[in-house]
Amino acid sequence: MRVQLERILCTTDFSEASNRSVVFGQLLAQEFGATLYVCHIIDLSSVAIYGEFQVDPVGQQERIRVDAEDQLQQLLGSLPVQWESIIDVGQPSEEIGRIVEEKQIDLVISATRGRSGLKRLILGSVTERLMRSLTCPLLVVRSKDPAPPDPADPSIQLGKILIGCDFSGDSRLAVEYGLSLAQEFEAELHLVHVIAPPTYPEFLKTGTSAAHGIQDHVLSELLTQKLQDLVPGEARNWCRLHTALLEGPPYQELIEYADRQSMDMIVMGMRGHGLVRTLLLGSTTDRVVRHTPCPVLVVSSRTGE
Repeated sequence: MRVQLERILCTTDFSEASNRSVVFGQLLAQEFGATLYVCHIIDLSSVAIYGEFQVDPVGQQERIRVDAEDQLQQLLGSLPVQWESIIDVGQPSEEIGRIVEEKQIDLVISATRGRSGLKRLILGSVTERLMRSLTCPLLVVRSKDPAPPDPADPSIQLGKILIGCDFSGDSRLAVEYGLSLAQEFEAELHLVHVIAPPTYPEFLKTGTSAAHGIQDHVLSELLTQKLQDLVPGEARNWCRLHTALLEGPPYQELIEYADRQSMDMIVMGMRGHGLVRTLLLGSTTDRVVRHTPCPVLVVSSRTGE
């Protein structure tokens, strides 16, 4: 079934990095004929970013709101799509989740600075919270380039899309979204599965190198066919499909493949982990989001709940 995007929500804190979400929102809204919502959440617990102290909370909140409205008007005024600005006060991830439900948003776009290590463990990020709570897909935009991209720049496009497939329910949903985007943008589609050796212990118990080679070949054929079977027959009439099997740490292999093949977007499923494991180790999707410079679309079986 082809995915339709009718309502797209971008988030911004007015930093150059976060304003990149608006550029990708414009690109997708134009392509799908969608309404673009752009929201700024005033987080008074982080009031220092607004350059004020909480001496007059009510007056301060109103001044911040007026300033935010002015900045959104400057940011959105010339966008060639139907748009609406939203300014709310509260905890950002909670407020964004509420807006998603109220506006029946089909896609959220958020930027991340890609924290890692101790800083991430202590502070977390709005984007990571959204990855675990939203009931719609999340497109995470990240770049080492501090300047916002120009929508007219021909490099801002979706010509090559990578889908990370582990054959879970979430990754099958990722295929649906990846296929829809590939059809909409006439993009090349790469389905990639990464073999982590501990996942297939029965194939490591072999007596001879010849037998090992035969089993590797059989496994390769089976997994390649399984990847191809994810694409419906009718889609093969238009889809420029490539499949690849890689071996190693999944997040590292996916990032390196995306870099080698100059991917414009990665689409992945989000599979939950316990809090401690997530904070200390992260999931494959977490790590890809934090370390790859191209946008990552994260989908979850929560979508549509």
